[in-house]
Order: sequence, then structure tokens, then C-alpha cells
Amino acid sequence: MRASRLVTLLLLLQDRGRMTARELAEELEVSVRTVYRDVEALGAAGIPLYGEAGHAGGYRLVDGYRTRLTGLTPDEARAAFLTALPGAAAELGLGEALTTARLKLRAALPAEQREHAARVHERFLLDAPGWYGGDRYGGGEPDELPHLAGVAAAVWARRAVVLHYRRWRAPTEIERRVEPYGLVLKAGRWYLVAGGPSGIRTYRVDQILGLRSLDEEFAAPEGFDLTAYWAGYLADFRARLHTGEAVVRLTPEGARRLGVAPAADGGWTEARVPIESVDHAHGEFLRLGADVEVLAPAELRARIAETARMLAARYGGESLRGAAPTVTDPKLSVRPQD
Repeated sequence: MRASRLVTLLLLLQDRGRMTARELAEELEVSVRTVYRDVEALGAAGIPLYGEAGHAGGYRLVDGYRTRLTGLTPDEARAAFLTALPGAAAELGLGEALTTARLKLRAALPAEQREHAARVHERFLLDAPGWYGGDRYGGGEPDELPHLAGVAAAVWARRAVVLHYRRWRAPTEIERRVEPYGLVLKAGRWYLVAGGPSGIRTYRVDQILGLRSLDEEFAAPEGFDLTAYWAGYLADFRARLHTGEAVVRLTPEGARRLGVAPAADGGWTEARVPIESVDHAHGEFLRLGADVEVLAPAELRARIAETARMLAARYGGESLRGAAPTVTDPKLSVRPQD
């Protein structure tokens, strides 16, 4: 344990230059007294480091001293910064190992390339899990992304752009000057995080219809962190995802497919399930076919009944023509959100 900490301390000094004992203690999660002992141990081992007293003091390595990693080119190191998955590493108990690996990678790079690696880490993020908890890498046909290269260049150079963008609400096509802060690859789809007239917003790159680069440099807001912003964006997305509720009856097979505990007697099960919207729930419940009956809300039940009538007519069935949807229990209603 101590040997690993000594290596990390050495790499921290090589990467950041001067650091105080308190800063080192916070990074290593040890006491200041432990840092003093570790520094003495490194000095006794022949590592050329020294301490400076005063307000601007701290520990630093003698100029020109560097540890070396073999078998790793600068290009490979930069690629590792781009493709690392901090969330997945943490889930596997490898968060500390990933942090140390990044530190080693940074220490292996000359100063100029170390700056490039830091820029990659600041401005590009890979978030692999799907939006709805499904396939970790998305699916379906790849998006057409004629403007991805231009967006990436603007992010890299910190230059403002004018987007011609298609969105879901009216007006559906807008033109907006934005300052590109970073790119996120989420479940196989690229998103641009950019500042604009209404603050920081997220734009789907495949919905960019046109891109015009401006000869205007900008600086990201002080303290802006792409990873932290994206975590907050995801939390807000999930909070808005299931804003309604449906009351349904399920066969044992329907309960199994929907992840609901089946009735003890093997018959139909009544359940309340969260839904994102009537449109989304309509498609999801149709997948269950005859294994589900929607009781409420009435709008969703009517939509599914109408679809059932159309399918019956299309496939030659006449029994559902003219049938009006009815709610089995009129007292059933959508429970209000907490």
C-alpha cells in the first residue's frame, strides 16, 4: 500500500510541479504527517526532490527529472484519455486504479503533449450506457453526421459557431450562435454541450442541419466541468422521464415481461406502472399484445383500442369494428406524483 502511495506522490509532483504537503495529503487521502514521512522516504531512495518554505512554497522535483513508462506512445496515451470509462471502472471497483493509470499516462508525456491530453479529457466524454438502460452501445443504423468534424474542431479550438438546428418544438428549425464546450458520446450518439443566449444547452449532433464557424475565440466558464455537467443533465433527464402512471391488468406472461410480481392464483394481475408519456406508453404496451389491458388513463386506453380496431380491420377481423373503449373500473385513476 505504501509503495503504491509513494509512486503516486512522485507522479503527482512530476505532473503538477510544486505541491504543498496539505495538497498532497488531500490527493493521497492521508495526514500531512504521513506526507512528510513519505517525502523523506523518497529522498532517502535517491529521488531528487526538495521543499521550499514560505507562502508560495511546497515540494517539487529537481528540474529535468522524470520517471519513464515504456511501451506506451504519446498517441496511445492521448487515446486512453479519450476512451476511458470512469463510471464503468468505478462500478467494477477500479476507480482508484483508473485514476493512478491516468496519472501515469500524464507523467509519461512531455509538457506539450500532456497539455493536449488534458484538453481531450476536458472536452470529450464517452458515456456508453443506453438512455433507457438497454444496450450499452446503442443500436440500429448509425446516424448521418456531416457536421461532427466541424463541431469537434470548434470544441478543440474553442471557437464560436452558428448552428442551424432542428428541434422538436416550434419553431422546429432555429439558428443560434453557441460556444462549444464539449462533446459527449452517449449510447452511440453524439451530443454537443454549448453555451448560448439561454445558458448551457445540449444539442444532438445528428440534428445539426448547418454549421458556420466564426472567427471568435471564447473561454469556458470558470469551474465548468464536462463530466459534472453531464451527470447533472442525466439526473434531470431521468427525473423527467417517467412523469405519469398507467393502471393495467396483466396475464402471468405480461407480468413477467413487464417485471411485475404475478398474482398468486395464476390469474390476471392489476398494477400501476410509470410511463413517460401517452405516446411512448402506447407503443410499449402494444408490444405486450393480448397479455395486457390498459385501464387508465382513459386517453391511453382509447388510443390502444383504436389501434386494435385498425389492426382487426386490416387483418380481416370485424368483431372490433365500432366497439367503444370502456374503463373496467371508473374509480381507477392516475395517482398524483409525489
